Amino acid sequence: MTVRRDFKDPARCRPDLVIGREEPFAEAREQLARGGSVLLHGPAGIGKSTVLRALAADNAGGAPTVLRCSATESESHLPFLALADLFGLVLERVCGALPAAQRTALESALTGRGESTLQRDGLALRLAVLSVLRALAAEGPVLVVADDLQWLDSASAELLGFAARRLGDAPVQMLCAVRTEGTEGQEYDRHLRACPPDTRVVRLGPFSRTQVSALLDHRGYTGLSRSTVRDIHRTSDGNPLFALELGRALAESPARPRPGEPLPVPTSLRALVLSRLEMLSDDARRTLLVASAGARPTPALLHAAGRDHAEEETAQAAALGLLATDPEEPALRFAHPLISAALYAEAPAHERRAAHAALSTAASDPIERARHLALATTGTDPEVAARLAEAAALARDRGAPSVAASLGLLAARRTPADAADAAGGAPGPDERRLQAAEDAITAGEADLARDIAREVLTRATVPAERVRAWMVVIEAAGQALGEVDAVFPQVLADAGDDPRLLALVHYQLAWRELVVDGDFGKARREAAHAADLAARGADRRTELMALAFQSSTETLMGHPAAPATIKRALREPQDPFVACHHNGAGMARFRWLLMSDQLPEARKSITGLLREARRRGMVESEVHFLRFLADTELRSGHCGRALDLARESLRLARDSGIGEGASAMLASLAEASGGDVERALALAREAADHAEVDGDQMYLSLALAAFGYAQSVAGDAAGAVRSLRRVRELEQGMGITDPARGRWHGDLAEALVRIGEPGEAQELIDLTRVHALRLDRAGVLAVLDRAEALVRAARGEHEAARKQLASAQARLGRLGYGLEEARAAFALARLRARRPGAAPGHAPYDEAARLFRRCRALPWLRQVDTAVAAGPVEPDTVSADTSAALDGLASMERQVASLVMEGATNREIAARLFISVKTVEATLTRVYRKLGIRSRVDIVRLAAGRRTR
Repeated sequence: MTVRRDFKDPARCRPDLVIGREEPFAEAREQLARGGSVLLHGPAGIGKSTVLRALAADNAGGAPTVLRCSATESESHLPFLALADLFGLVLERVCGALPAAQRTALESALTGRGESTLQRDGLALRLAVLSVLRALAAEGPVLVVADDLQWLDSASAELLGFAARRLGDAPVQMLCAVRTEGTEGQEYDRHLRACPPDTRVVRLGPFSRTQVSALLDHRGYTGLSRSTVRDIHRTSDGNPLFALELGRALAESPARPRPGEPLPVPTSLRALVLSRLEMLSDDARRTLLVASAGARPTPALLHAAGRDHAEEETAQAAALGLLATDPEEPALRFAHPLISAALYAEAPAHERRAAHAALSTAASDPIERARHLALATTGTDPEVAARLAEAAALARDRGAPSVAASLGLLAARRTPADAADAAGGAPGPDERRLQAAEDAITAGEADLARDIAREVLTRATVPAERVRAWMVVIEAAGQALGEVDAVFPQVLADAGDDPRLLALVHYQLAWRELVVDGDFGKARREAAHAADLAARGADRRTELMALAFQSSTETLMGHPAAPATIKRALREPQDPFVACHHNGAGMARFRWLLMSDQLPEARKSITGLLREARRRGMVESEVHFLRFLADTELRSGHCGRALDLARESLRLARDSGIGEGASAMLASLAEASGGDVERALALAREAADHAEVDGDQMYLSLALAAFGYAQSVAGDAAGAVRSLRRVRELEQGMGITDPARGRWHGDLAEALVRIGEPGEAQELIDLTRVHALRLDRAGVLAVLDRAEALVRAARGEHEAARKQLASAQARLGRLGYGLEEARAAFALARLRARRPGAAPGHAPYDEAARLFRRCRALPWLRQVDTAVAAGPVEPDTVSADTSAALDGLASMERQVASLVMEGATNREIAARLFISVKTVEATLTRVYRKLGIRSRVDIVRLAAGRRTR
């Protein structure tokens, strides 16, 4: 089909059309904008046609003529069909420009009225296609859009390829898509012959779990749990079409699959593979069913499960493309997870149970044997339930809490309802469900844990079980504790006067006081009360968690009891779970080390905690430990390493839905220091939004501090002041006095100097210094000295400022704060560049540039380049009379006015003073008001008039 200006609004490509495809879309879009061509490739259902349509819509505005064709497999044998689609409606426009022989051959080929073939009219047809494209290009740019290039009839493909190689500078672009099945995607090579030589190949790969989740949400499948989304991602192998079909089937199904059970495969997807499955022999199909039920099937496992001819039957499946072969990999692998899922879903229930029964004795791993035993049986069975519970405990010890949760739920379903009352006191089904819920929390599957706990609460009457279930509900809320505020009166009533149960409740109340109300004092008292109750009830785990929480709040408050409480939390006996928990004693010690300027020891501590959390499969702890390790590296001046860790933490947080705001906050700091400042600003806004939605005062202050820092790096001093002033208000309200908690005080003081408020900056420095001296925060004191030096420079005390900056730089270097050391060197270089006779060019900034390069602090290096390009800043040279006229102005206002008098533009002033153009404009407005003038011209006239007297 031929389209002329087919798209009415090409500039507004709907973003939902390319959800999850932003990077390849941008890559292809840039190539098209440069005048090049694009070939998209990837497997069926990966989204090629969607991206193709979006790119065509986006690019059509620059092409008066858009030629389109979309081939199909059933029509691929018809010669010249694609050519007819492309040229059918434009042939009349250009046929008059073709030589007679070319016109006749082309008309015969497109209309079928003659006997035109490539063998007989090959040269005439080739030249005709080339002539048509050149004639259309003479009227304006031409865009050829061809989907499913693999089904293009061979004649059309040959003719297009001939023309594409010879178009030269003619404004003809091709936008094509072709199906390729291999992960390497080299099958597109032969299709490149139909494209111009400058064609860029863009591969569309599988979606990540986060992208699958976003796609399902966008299509309205929002009721799916994270564990279900994880299963959809695994079964679809990241294929968006398959993921959507699975999501639709689950959303429409009245009964959801239970954890540990495979997803139901809708008929629409079964049809993709059942035709090949039907070609298998019955024995081969049963062998593949056993393989699909196994976790890691091998020929040896299949033999042990009674499949005596496994090699021949799997070879038959591989020949049909159902299994992927790899001579170096002993395990059998289905060509796509969907094949395994469809095969399992299609099998009758009795055949599935038989496959699991065979595997329950054949599998070597006790966890696998227990799972298969459960799936091979129906109804309750105490012996099977006990084996499943043992397997869950083993999985927990191996660091696989997600597996432990699914095994625990299977154990609960196989446990008789009256098991708790039986002799021997075997755990009841609800007790096993609660253990599964706690394992799900550890694995980061909060929604699954919450659902299990809510189910238990509908029937549980035992206080211990009810309180335990409520604890899961509260834990599953994460930072959004305000959403479960109504739970606390109920759980207090359920706890009664039992000190063990009350300790659990008051521990969570401590978190509520901190997160919801932002009251560190009350949070500390609740934690101390919880620790006392737990000690009375001999609950060492809760006692240790409460002590760790108490010590953390005391550290952040600057409370003198913090070191003693940390020692109490670290006393023996310890609990292995608490030792590596992100709210445990190890974390409290790390935080104290970090705030006490002991960076090497802090790095060693957090690295060990991260290693242990990964070993145990503690996803939430892993998210936070990655973030804290990134923070440690950032403070040490290792910006590249910090950026990698922060991005890893953010990816894991988004995949698991845990700690997204906190990870976005730290990623913002890392991006502003070593990556992209615009991304830093966006991430800080995201973190603040998360905290606002969750009602989390603690992380809101940290997010705003990150936002203020990013604004400062971006040159928006006024914006940084607004953000950091709010941080100051929040921390004062929460009772936080330790300046090492957020370390934003120096940034606020420096931003205040830049907007002409050195008095407020000095007041902040003086107050913060009192607390830093009391708590012996050497790093904070050095940063405050750096900020104070800028205050002195703003007041004209340049020599004193230089000495203070040099001292601050040396101290920060000794403490290991690499980035802060580089910032001090940069401030010192800017001061030296202001001295009369300062060396021009880069010389004054060599030391700062070297230190920033060592840190890989790219945004700061760009600031150095800006300073060098702006040239040396001359000292004020206005007369005494002019100076008197400016006496009523603040320091920043005087500097801006003086530079205006020298004839500097607003942009030049911004570059010299390292502020934004908007700040210059706002400062000038205040200058006009104070001097009683209306424009910068009046400032120049004032200077000229004063000088001529």
